[in-house]
Amino acid sequence: MYRVGIIGCGNIARMHVEALKNIRGTEICAFADQDLDKALQYREQMKIPSVPCYSSLREMLERKKLDVLHICTPHYLHVPMAIQALQADVHVFMEKPPAISIEEFEILKKEKIRRGKQVGVCFQNRYNETTEKIREILCEKTLGNPVGARTFLTWDRNADYYVKSGWRGQWDKEGGGVLINQAIHTLDLLVYFLGKPQMAEAFFCNHHLSDVIQEEDTLEAYIRFASSTACFYATTAYVEDSPVLIEILCQEGKIRMEGNKLSVFYKKGNKVEYDFESAPTGIGKNYWGNSHGVCIQDFYNSLSEERPYRNDLESTEETFKLVMGIYDSARNDHKVTWEKE
Repeated sequence: MYRVGIIGCGNIARMHVEALKNIRGTEICAFADQDLDKALQYREQMKIPSVPCYSSLREMLERKKLDVLHICTPHYLHVPMAIQALQADVHVFMEKPPAISIEEFEILKKEKIRRGKQVGVCFQNRYNETTEKIREILCEKTLGNPVGARTFLTWDRNADYYVKSGWRGQWDKEGGGVLINQAIHTLDLLVYFLGKPQMAEAFFCNHHLSDVIQEEDTLEAYIRFASSTACFYATTAYVEDSPVLIEILCQEGKIRMEGNKLSVFYKKGNKVEYDFESAPTGIGKNYWGNSHGVCIQDFYNSLSEERPYRNDLESTEETFKLVMGIYDSARNDHKVTWEKE
């Protein structure tokens, strides 16, 4: 039985609680939030009133013997809290991003290796049925190798979303805007499909909330991979949360994903369509991926089977370096490159 603690009792933690309720061999043993009343209200909403609540991670780790900590706090707390848990001999499952700077990421990676514990990152979209199908098609090579890709994320985030949080919209607490908060999942899928990036050049701006937040609400990037290039666009200045679009052009056709719909076009003229809209609804909103349950289940499977987790810290490193490189490029108006393998 894995004894689980959850730190940060906001909206995203609900996804974790609902997932854990369906995972055999796990027991939610503690909640913690700097606002103790919030944690107390949260456990009532989640209908597990017997779970103790604490106002700090330190108190929770001192009072409860945990096996796994789920980190659902603001971005700037992810690494300090993960390190605190690792030093208490506790595995970590954290929401994205894994860090807000390269320096933080390296510190966390070293501590994870030193302690010999698992650190998982919630890139749940790797488990979407559309993602699984695209990976299968690319691995089969029926379309040949990818030569290019384009992605579009057009969502809506208003001023209240930032102001009411108390931390979003600030570089030192969030680490960035639309890229690191919303579009990091889409960028992760590009890396998941196309491999290690070699170059990135980017531009960002703030179209509609310049008087509210410090960060970008819109970002575009040109990314070069080993045998392909990608055009990446993301904004939270739109008027609705539209399904994410990813299109991959290959030597013998192309793959187009929009939300839960997937189309495969062959150069010979035939077309195959897959519609996952009717698939059983998962945990979370469709437009940003509802595979939290599968993602979290696999983390616990990896612990019990003593195997690497698909979303372990090492597997997210190329995505995170690309995020940081894109920000570097946009801030300093230059191309960022990485060594070729």
